[in-house]
Amino acid sequence: MFTYTCLNPISQKGLDGFDENYKVVEDLDGADCVLVRSTAMHDMDLGDSLKAIARAGAGVNNIPLDKCADSGIVVFNTPGANANGVKELVLAGMFLAARDVVGGMEWVLSEKDNPDVKKLTEKKKKAYAGTEILGKKLGVIGLGAIGVRVANAAIALGMEVLGYDPYVSVAAAWNLSRKVTHISDVNDIYKECDYITVHVPAMDSTKGMIGTGEIALMKKNATVLNMARDILVDEDEIVKALSEGRIHRYVSDFPNEKTAGKEGVILIPHLGASTEEAEDNCAIMAVEELRDFLENGNVRHSVNYPDCEMGVCETEGRICILHKNVKGMIGKYTRILGDEGVNIENMASKGKGDYAYTILDLESSITEDALDKVRAVDGVIRVNVVK
Repeated sequence: MFTYTCLNPISQKGLDGFDENYKVVEDLDGADCVLVRSTAMHDMDLGDSLKAIARAGAGVNNIPLDKCADSGIVVFNTPGANANGVKELVLAGMFLAARDVVGGMEWVLSEKDNPDVKKLTEKKKKAYAGTEILGKKLGVIGLGAIGVRVANAAIALGMEVLGYDPYVSVAAAWNLSRKVTHISDVNDIYKECDYITVHVPAMDSTKGMIGTGEIALMKKNATVLNMARDILVDEDEIVKALSEGRIHRYVSDFPNEKTAGKEGVILIPHLGASTEEAEDNCAIMAVEELRDFLENGNVRHSVNYPDCEMGVCETEGRICILHKNVKGMIGKYTRILGDEGVNIENMASKGKGDYAYTILDLESSITEDALDKVRAVDGVIRVNVVK
């Protein structure tokens, strides 16, 4: 029997993926795994029983990744599960920036009691007319699950699209429209594009990636769209550029005191991944990841440990070892198991930064004495027994 808890409301369609072998508990104490969306976990006592955390979404800045890795807790996210919802909001952001729909609607509301509103509309509409996006140039920074969808949708709408991602995956490349121009210098996007949308993870290396220098390269009619994370953009500088008329619009899904109510800023209340479908998809994917890890030891879409999979165990035993990514670890395990008379039938081992993950399929069940010896190896963080 496995136990789980939820730190935020999680779609029931996802939770329905837990079968009779799973029991919900009230809090982290005693839980094998946890599902979370936005709750900040940095100051939480994670407990000794916790083996895995699944973030029902892509961003994991609310989770202490290093602390979890040091405790042998695998953190998962759900890349791509909310991609369509975010893509649609990016498109909506472009339309809102191109044509002052919001301003026009607010004007109509202000004149709701005016009996001449119909006649007055014909005089006022030019103030909100705007431009079309057909034929305009869109720059997409980050060609992951969301960026690829945005790029392809923009192509379908008749835009010219420049894409930048030095680490684009094979899967993303296959899904990307051949009409998208893949560029090697991101500055070309800042210089040439009418619309610029960013879709990269929030890391130290990407914090403030659109700042003073990048804004200075932009055209006066440029619109920056940020549906990824607010820290990717130096919002002090972008608000200043808007007030000085150096760029046209800033569209963000992350309202804060720096941008709320500022000239040229269009703010959306963090709706990117909040569609019913996206929440369902993220929850379903998160539960599938947790079950595959707890039941089979497979790691898929982890953000603090390497992905490592061996399918369903068909031998008598399987152990999964979370350990430091240092030389000689595999040899130590094999010597211990060999001395105990346990043969390794199959294995997989992957490293990622400071951490590694090893799956060992055994011809026989492992004894507690042998497990204790494996756990005692210097560099071993945790050993999970699957069967």
